[in-house]
Formats: sequence, structure tokens, C-alpha cells
Amino acid sequence: MSAVPRFKRGVKFRFDTVRDVWIILAPEKLFMPDEIAVEILKLVDGARTTDSIVDDLACRFDAPRETIANDVVAVLEDLSLRGAIQL
Repeated sequence: MSAVPRFKRGVKFRFDTVRDVWIILAPEKLFMPDEIAVEILKLVDGARTTDSIVDDLACRFDAPRETIANDVVAVLEDLSLRGAIQL
């Protein structure tokens, strides 16, 4: 898991004050990630590896690394298939 995830060109992750939720804006698409995905996506900066994201979240939430890793990989792979994240 040494991939460095990043948002694809034209994709924005931001807080929408109108809806009062975090959203992912992509060309002709809008995603509303759940709370777990939001915490993962806040760490996607184009510099951190997937392992680094997993380590950060496991430490912050005092959770088993394996559980966090499964969630991170699932979220990133799903968003990659939907065209929002580049792995």
C-alpha cells in the first residue's frame, strides 16, 4: 500500500455550507461521502502514501491497523473506480 492517492484533475473535496456536509465535486458528478470516508479523504493530499494514511487514522482513532486499512483501501478503490481518486 505504498500508492500515493490524489484527487483527479478537476475533482474537489470541500465542505458544502449549504448542505452542511463534505462533498466531492467531479465533472458532472457529486459524491457525499460518509463520516469514515471524510476522515480518510481529509488526508488525501497527493503526498501521503496509503500506509501513512492508515497509520495516522489508526493512531488518531486508537483502532486496529488492519480494520483501518480495510476501510481505507475500500474507500479509495471505490472512489478510484468512480473516477474521483487516482491511485
